[in-house]
Amino acid sequence: MEETRTTPTLILKVTVQGERKEFRLTAPARIGRSADCEVSLQDGHVSRVHARVFFESGQWWLEDLNSSNGTYVGQERVVRASLSTGTTVRLGAQGLDLSFLVEELPKPTAKPSGAVDASRYFGELKEGDTAGEHTMFIRSAFAQIQKKQKRKFGGVVVGLLIAMVVLGGFGIYQYRKAGKQRQMAEQMFYTIKGLDLEIAGLQEAVAASSSPESQKQLRAIAERRAQMEDSYDHFLSTMHVYSPQMSEQDRLILRVARIFGECELDMPKEFKTEVEKYIKYWQTSGRWKSSMQVARQRGYVSTIGTTLKKQELPPQFLYLAMNESNFQEDISGPVTAYGIPKGMWQFIPAAAVHYGMHVGPLLDERVPDLKDDRDHVAPETVAAGKYLKDLYSSDAQASGLLVMACYNMGQPRVLRMIRTLPPNPRDRNFWKLLQAHRDKVPQETYDYVFRIVAAAVIGENPRLFGFDFDNPLAQTQG
Repeated sequence: MEETRTTPTLILKVTVQGERKEFRLTAPARIGRSADCEVSLQDGHVSRVHARVFFESGQWWLEDLNSSNGTYVGQERVVRASLSTGTTVRLGAQGLDLSFLVEELPKPTAKPSGAVDASRYFGELKEGDTAGEHTMFIRSAFAQIQKKQKRKFGGVVVGLLIAMVVLGGFGIYQYRKAGKQRQMAEQMFYTIKGLDLEIAGLQEAVAASSSPESQKQLRAIAERRAQMEDSYDHFLSTMHVYSPQMSEQDRLILRVARIFGECELDMPKEFKTEVEKYIKYWQTSGRWKSSMQVARQRGYVSTIGTTLKKQELPPQFLYLAMNESNFQEDISGPVTAYGIPKGMWQFIPAAAVHYGMHVGPLLDERVPDLKDDRDHVAPETVAAGKYLKDLYSSDAQASGLLVMACYNMGQPRVLRMIRTLPPNPRDRNFWKLLQAHRDKVPQETYDYVFRIVAAAVIGENPRLFGFDFDNPLAQTQG
């Protein structure tokens, strides 16, 4: 009997567990390794066209398309399965796990008074209509990117550009409202953070497309985002957040928190006290001074800072490497269940291979290995930059402190806890994680995060804290 297909009335959200891939489907789609599949997954257990999802009789279904390794729900191999929120499907007995979430399609709502009219940016201009420079910029960016890469990332671009428009309108409107400046500033900050995540997703799609025109448009959009951040900074200055009465140390603590993607206005009171405690650790242990002497003498500061900036990461992640290894290039860590971590950034073998490094023949011995890329600062720093970049655009919600926690504790363990928090940047930072799961966060990870933050604070002005040299990252930041 011929199957009855209906137009989807529900959105199907597909998440690749353990990775940062997510798909939102409103139409039938194929899942497979082929680039032609709407859900394209690069995994050896997945067939070129492995399965398909479609909407029928009021619900979503998944159907295996005679794949080599099969499709599993639990331990059972299936040919066809209904999909609902919470369903998990594995592609191949040892392959990727996909989780599904079913959502209602948004219903049309009346446009509120004062709302930004998106049609002026994305609709057709009628004869006689005029538009300003900003409007025409967004229209041009949207039109060109949509034309070049509509199939691959058109939806992301639309969401990104709308977010830019709404943020601009929101800021102008809210700025005029007396008595709510702090609330508005916080909202503006977290809107920008959400935009950062959208840009990260768009960067992936543009990189995959290899289209020079799309890359040019992405750079232009990033410049607009930077202008929004400038507006946020101006707003902070009108609120006197960094007041003349503030001590230089307090100012640096706020600055470093911001550098790592945290909001100056939304930190717990105990944050400053904790950072100060770990500053004293670095001052009394001797590690900060001796490690930085090694890094400066061997030229590591420039190598690491420049490599991180190429990945659009704060060069202050230099201090993560210091905390890991004291900048010892060929050091080996303790034996773990996942192998021996090696090098300045302490990569375990599997992670090293995943991020493009060659693992040497002495991987099972805690000794230097010239044939292992991990024992060479340049290739391992490139790999570390890629890994940190991936963590930033995951459920860590662009929070530098959560990225540090993932690096130390293990990405899967931290992300499982993060996913129990509300899915927005305001509710996904290190202190929110501690509030919800302090009993599950090891003291080692707590110390790890605050040591890096404190080391970065010292690095902004070492002389203030008793060290006889200037900011080692000054040239890199400039």
